[in-house]
Amino acid sequence: MVTNISNIHDDMIHDAILDYYGKRLATCSSDKTIKLFDIEGESYRHITTLKGHEGPVWSLAFAHPKYGTILASASFDGTVLIWRPVASVSVAASPANWEIIARHTAHTASVNSIEFSPPEYGAMLVCGSSDGSVSVVEFKDDGSTDAIIMSAHAGGVNAVVWAPHEVTPTGVSGPAARRFASAGVDGVIRVWVYDTAANTYAEEATLRGHTDWIRDLAFAPSVVSSRVYLASAGQDGKVLVHVRDGSFEWTAKTIDIGDVVWRVSWSLSGNVLAISAGEDKVLLYKETRDGDWEACGDVAQ
Repeated sequence: MVTNISNIHDDMIHDAILDYYGKRLATCSSDKTIKLFDIEGESYRHITTLKGHEGPVWSLAFAHPKYGTILASASFDGTVLIWRPVASVSVAASPANWEIIARHTAHTASVNSIEFSPPEYGAMLVCGSSDGSVSVVEFKDDGSTDAIIMSAHAGGVNAVVWAPHEVTPTGVSGPAARRFASAGVDGVIRVWVYDTAANTYAEEATLRGHTDWIRDLAFAPSVVSSRVYLASAGQDGKVLVHVRDGSFEWTAKTIDIGDVVWRVSWSLSGNVLAISAGEDKVLLYKETRDGDWEACGDVAQ
C-alpha cells in the first residue's frame, strides 16, 4: 500500500515521521512549518500546521506514548521546540490545537538532529548541533527541564541516535546501559555512556572509517545475542555497519554504495538495513552468515 501526500509544504521537506502507533504523521520543511496528519489506512487528514521556528525545520521526534502526545522539532534557528495538544478540563482537546510547552535554547547554531530516548531511560531528548556540541534534555515530572551539554565534533554534529535499551543477563536494567551515538562533519562517530557519579555523558568509544561527513546514524532496534549494530551513512559513498560484541569491542563492515548516502534505517526486527543514496536510490541489505552484507532488494521510485 502506498499513499501519496502531495503539495503539503511551500518548500523542501526535510523530515517525515510517524508516531509510535503509526496513526499520526508529522512533516517539516524549509518553509519553517510543521504539519500534522491523521493516517487511517490509505486515507489521511491534515490536522494542523505548527508555526514557531524562525528558520528551516530539519528534524522531528515523537516521544514514547508513555509520556503523552509530545513532539519535538529542531531548526536552523538554533532552538528545539516541544509541542503537545492543548489540554482541556471540560472538553476533549482538539487535535488541531497544539501549544509549545518547552524551548531548548542552549545551542548557538543550527540544531540538525534530535531523538527521544527509549522509555526505560525516562523522558529524554538528545540533540546535535552545528556548534559542535550535543545535549541531552531531561523532562521532569514537575514540568521543568535539565540539560547536559558536551563538546562532540569539530565543524558540527549531523546525527545523534540513542542505543537500544540493554539489560543484564539476569533481566535487571544495567546502570551503564544509557548510551547514544553522535557523528558529524569530522567523519567520526562517538559513543557516549552516562556517568552516574559525574552526572554527565563520557565518551566510551570512537569509531572511524569514513573519509567525509557522516550524514546519518541508526542503531538496530534490539540487542541480538549480546551484539549491538550501528549503521552510519557517509558523504564518501559508504555505509559502515559497526558491531559491538559482548566484550564491548567494535568492528565494522563496509557497504560500498558508490554515491552519497543520506539516510539509513533498520527493519523492526533489525535484520534488514534500508539505505537512501544519491537522488533516487533506496536499497535493502541483510547480513550473510559470514558477517558480510549483501543486497536483498530495492524500493522502486
